[in-house]
Amino acid sequence: MRTVTLSVAAREGVTRRALDAFSGKRRGAHISFASADLLWKVLTAKRWELLKAIAGGGAMTLREAARRAGRDVKAVHGDVHALLAAGVLRKNANGKIEFPFDAVHVDFLLKAA
Repeated sequence: MRTVTLSVAAREGVTRRALDAFSGKRRGAHISFASADLLWKVLTAKRWELLKAIAGGGAMTLREAARRAGRDVKAVHGDVHALLAAGVLRKNANGKIEFPFDAVHVDFLLKAA
């Protein structure tokens, strides 16, 4: 099973993971957000549903993603482009979208103000 970790990380944490990767340390797939607010802004309830519907499904057209999610193509179009811009989804050479993971792990710490 391929799992991606979504986290909230400062630039230093992202840099540390990149340096570890360059030195050969395997860290697994990771997507970082600058703040918890940004994570929740990008990953709305509808976008979570979309990711669940297409997870592990391989490359597919936007229309196929909408069909799997049981949603209107136009509505899914906006969500797909937001997820592409955030680096959560990928587009392959044929223009198909892909979420190449079977599972998502969310990791962040909520501290008192």
